[in-house]
Amino acid sequence: MLRPGVVITGMGAVSPLGVGVEAYVRGCRIGRSGVRRLTFSDHRIRSTVAATCPEFDPGSVMPPAEQARVPRLIPMALAACREAMARAGLDASKTDTSDTGLFLGTGAGGIDFTLDQSDAGHAGRRPSLWTITNATHGNLAGELSIGLGLHGPSMCVSDGCASASDAVGLAMELLRSPRPGAPSAMVVVGADAHVRWETLLGMELLRVISTRDFSENPEAAPTAARPFDATRDGFVLGEGAWAVMLEREDHAAARGAKPVGRMLGYGATCDAFHRVRPAPDMAESARAIRLAIADAGLEPDAIEMVHYHGTATKMNDELETLAVKLAFGEHARRLIGHSVKGAIGHPQGACGLAALVCTLGALTGADGGEPFAPPTINLRERDEACDLDYTPLESRPTRARVALINCLAFGAKNSALVVGAAEAGIRHWA
Repeated sequence: MLRPGVVITGMGAVSPLGVGVEAYVRGCRIGRSGVRRLTFSDHRIRSTVAATCPEFDPGSVMPPAEQARVPRLIPMALAACREAMARAGLDASKTDTSDTGLFLGTGAGGIDFTLDQSDAGHAGRRPSLWTITNATHGNLAGELSIGLGLHGPSMCVSDGCASASDAVGLAMELLRSPRPGAPSAMVVVGADAHVRWETLLGMELLRVISTRDFSENPEAAPTAARPFDATRDGFVLGEGAWAVMLEREDHAAARGAKPVGRMLGYGATCDAFHRVRPAPDMAESARAIRLAIADAGLEPDAIEMVHYHGTATKMNDELETLAVKLAFGEHARRLIGHSVKGAIGHPQGACGLAALVCTLGALTGADGGEPFAPPTINLRERDEACDLDYTPLESRPTRARVALINCLAFGAKNSALVVGAAEAGIRHWA
């Protein structure tokens, strides 16, 4: 039985490397870093850097009065979604969107807004009327559906760093569904934006974030995020929003939309081991990868590229390397690998879509150039435990067309996606 194909017809990005897909992919190509010194200081934290989005103007999306009643991720997510829809040629004001839905993948959601309202209450000021609606993640998906004019399912996935990749996988499953009323198109966005002392302190307490001091050498701050490098000391907190327009292949064809990629497979498992540490045998992570490949109807050696979760924590980078070896066997050493987190930090629940847009953008030359393998920047010193190909420092040309996106999350979660460039010639069989 032939299941409906699911294609990607548009992408959007608000990133530390710039606003828009072209700026984001171009930044990935040239190995630019979006990690910057913090614009605030607080005696309660040791962190000095983050990957923020200073080029993004929320006023380009909504007026100040509207901005004041939503968390920071909302205007970012709206901008990314609108770009993805525009690139897909979908104008909600001129199209029936009853079968077009939205999935939001976010880790912390409106925590910044909630903390601000708590501060206001403690200071004797009146908190916002919208405190509760912004504190419940599902309402944020509704906020986006309202802003975009989409009348299909409006849902939120929040399971840590796997939020956006799981949102893509679940949206793909909805589009494949034969049930009456199933959507024909889904806008899927991953967004998180909470670079502030409270969240930085929380990460420091877990000892997962870089606290390297750049006060004597501020020019080196962009090198703070070092996936797979022997000198890595944790991730750099990031922010941003990345979106894709997913459609049933027949729906996209009927309206004349040209796909840029194909969603092929999805797999998810749980270690059921520890709330913040992966199981040391990485068996469930490897199984999620194999499930995604099987869902795509492929053999492991059909995968040509891997976007690693690659957070730059000592433990995770070593264990993820082990998981890829377990999943792919000898083929692991033939894979082209990379992690974009050296460039954009760790945008938490948004990272799965940041990885997907980076990888597919590179495979298709979305910045106007030739297809390339993105680099893992700041990878200068070899770690013997991380001995696969991570494309260190500089991008290189590639003919790869099929890639795997790997994500690991607090809560012992594992999530993997298989994506192909539109011309990869792969059809999805059940």
